[in-house]
Amino acid sequence: MKDKKIQPEVEIGVSIKKEFDATNWKPKTELGKLVKEGKIKTMEEVIRSGFRIMEGEIVGLLLKDLSSEFLEIGQSKGKFGGGKASVWKQTQKKTAEGNKPKFQTAIVVGNLDGFVGIGKGKAKETVPAREKAIRKAKINIMKIKRGCGSWVCHCGTNHSIPFVVHGKCGSIRITLTPAPKGSGLVIEDNSQKILRLAGIKDVYSRVKGTTTSKLNVVNACFDALKQLSVIKVRKENEKILGIENGNEK
Repeated sequence: MKDKKIQPEVEIGVSIKKEFDATNWKPKTELGKLVKEGKIKTMEEVIRSGFRIMEGEIVGLLLKDLSSEFLEIGQSKGKFGGGKASVWKQTQKKTAEGNKPKFQTAIVVGNLDGFVGIGKGKAKETVPAREKAIRKAKINIMKIKRGCGSWVCHCGTNHSIPFVVHGKCGSIRITLTPAPKGSGLVIEDNSQKILRLAGIKDVYSRVKGTTTSKLNVVNACFDALKQLSVIKVRKENEKILGIENGNEK
């Protein structure tokens, strides 16, 4: 008996945007209760509070303009070993009862204004895997610094990144470099989605290592974005690098 082919329920590159309804939400953590009661009203306050985000509903309530997009981490079967990129990475376990497939997917969420997160989900069906990935992406959300660190541009707006950052995962080493206005995102497709949802419009990149593992490239890019928050900048240099909030036009 031939195995049935399970068709994915979404197309590659489809953006998901849902409004969160907090009426039926019952928070379980202290941070969630503070957000539900209105004592914490912004994500900046959440970050300054020092609490760890354990509920995805917190992000859904505070960032109402949050969008999400699938990352292409798998490959569909094709003739002679080839195939198209897919948002589902499928694995199978051989048992006495037959093959038991599992689906893994990765999703990036962001508000196009400095907040971005990545999550991975794995389940026996596509819908639970997608929901797990979205929840983890919201929990892993972070705020990054944007600016204009390109010596060619120096426009003072936050269309790019303020300085060069490096990220790594496995054998992958990625470097993100500030680019002048109009350059676009000179980087591979999955990383373009991450940077675009983070609100970055122009960047140069260089990748070293074995890029066949799409997940490693994605994780390396996200690791590079983390460095934008870790590296401290003097206040007198923030205006020069265009890091000031609300400076983008």
